[in-house]
Amino acid sequence: MEFLSWMKRITDRLDIISEKMKSSQKFSAISDGDQLLDNQDVLLMLKISNRSLQRFRSAGQLPYYTLSGKLYYKLSDVRQFVRERCSHPVKR
Repeated sequence: MEFLSWMKRITDRLDIISEKMKSSQKFSAISDGDQLLDNQDVLLMLKISNRSLQRFRSAGQLPYYTLSGKLYYKLSDVRQFVRERCSHPVKR
């Protein structure tokens, strides 16, 4: 009986993993094969604060996508953002 219980738990977890993989495939379709980054990824990559990232989003300088209430950024968009910021000096 214990073995059957253990096997049931394993199959349940495999079902959960399968569902997560299906949802990650949706991300690929949305991102056109481009890698998607979440807020934390972009914050660490650009070494900026959460507020700065919010400002860039609000100003339309950095495109983002909302999926299931979470924000994502295409890696190519982040790279383009960096290129544009490096080519135009910041006025202080």
